[in-house]
Amino acid sequence: MSAWYDNSVFYHMYPLGMVGAPKENHEEKPTEKFLELDAWIPHLKDLGVSAIYIGPLFESTKHGYDTRDFHLVDRRLGTNDDFKQFVALCHEAGIYVVVDGVFNHTGREFFAFKDIQEHRDASPYKDWYKGVNFGQGSPLGDSFSYEAWQGHMELPALNHWNPAVREHLLDAVTFWVKEFDIDGIRLDCANVLDFDFMKALRSHCDSLKADFWLMGEVIHGDYSRWANDSMLHSVTNYELHKGLYSGHNDYNCFEIAHTIRRQSEANGGIYKNINLYTFVDNHDENRIMSKLNNKAHVFTVYTMLFTLPGIPSIYYGSEWGVEGARTSTCDDMLRPAISPDQFEELHTELTDHVERLAHLHRNHPALGTGAYRELLLTNRQYAYARSLGDEHIITAVNIDDAPASMQVRLPMGGSVVKDLFTEEESAVENGSLNLSLQPGESKIFKIVG
Repeated sequence: MSAWYDNSVFYHMYPLGMVGAPKENHEEKPTEKFLELDAWIPHLKDLGVSAIYIGPLFESTKHGYDTRDFHLVDRRLGTNDDFKQFVALCHEAGIYVVVDGVFNHTGREFFAFKDIQEHRDASPYKDWYKGVNFGQGSPLGDSFSYEAWQGHMELPALNHWNPAVREHLLDAVTFWVKEFDIDGIRLDCANVLDFDFMKALRSHCDSLKADFWLMGEVIHGDYSRWANDSMLHSVTNYELHKGLYSGHNDYNCFEIAHTIRRQSEANGGIYKNINLYTFVDNHDENRIMSKLNNKAHVFTVYTMLFTLPGIPSIYYGSEWGVEGARTSTCDDMLRPAISPDQFEELHTELTDHVERLAHLHRNHPALGTGAYRELLLTNRQYAYARSLGDEHIITAVNIDDAPASMQVRLPMGGSVVKDLFTEEESAVENGSLNLSLQPGESKIFKIVG
């Protein structure tokens, strides 16, 4: 039996950006910005979202990943009670809540780092960070040096071999579950986290809450190194993310199909029993509408996101076609403030398309955990099936700039299919589904007879 996350539609929220929080945390008292985030929940429910990944959330100095305190919500958003209320409202709406776990590093204002600054090698926390060396200074003027994430000295790297560090982080997780009733954690920088720490985290979370979900941020490599029975349940599928936009830009469905063949267990792929977290953009990547050469391709991109294997995620604002591209020094364009008052004016045909797809994904288990089978593949046309038990869902897409005729063989059988967008039924002729698709059109069918 699949868990809740296997059939979920996620919504990715970057709260500091969404509410237009100050870039630096100089607030003396907590704000009430969670009231704005509460107002998103009805929109998410209507959109078909069943889970959110929200973060970073906890008290920090600037962008949210320079943690000051694992036990406090960032005061630029509100109080712990405000977040508790947000989670309760999500649960009332049938939406699970997954938060960012920034466990690889802290900010320089974290209590342990500040104690080392003050007491040097007399500090009881001198072994809490990697590579602390009291024989030389740091580029930021400290009387000691230390390792930092990717050389960003404002993000000193934690030493997960230290039992006290592990205990502090696991205690924080216990606090989040008991205090806020969260349903999972997305691990920031999972690709560089210590494997033994992730094993301890998995065991700890399994004992805290049934079906608690752990997903990690991993870009390159063999995803099964992180996602397996003893560590994480899932990781970010950057491989498919790249294939979706570049396959469309190059008019090359083979790139997308190759990724699925390589990964899909049903096709002899390398990942067994792993449902990867799929997305077309996020808070670190340019918006999909800014990546596509032909913006009309956004419709088939989302069709594939919701019907290919994986747990689909929508990044806030992209359901309205919001654009945004980062620069070499700034990510602000990826993380704009959007007020709930803007929802109606932002609504587009794309919003309706994403909503239809989200509801289809949730209502058809085969789209969540069904086996994948490739049915037709050319450079610009692609058809495939997802099958679970007696349920067979067929997706056909045409990414060409011209109409296309497609003859899709149905090896699973069936004499009648229903178009899940229009509810119209069509006959299967001699084991094939004969289709005519307009430029950039996609269709999704279910075998009903």
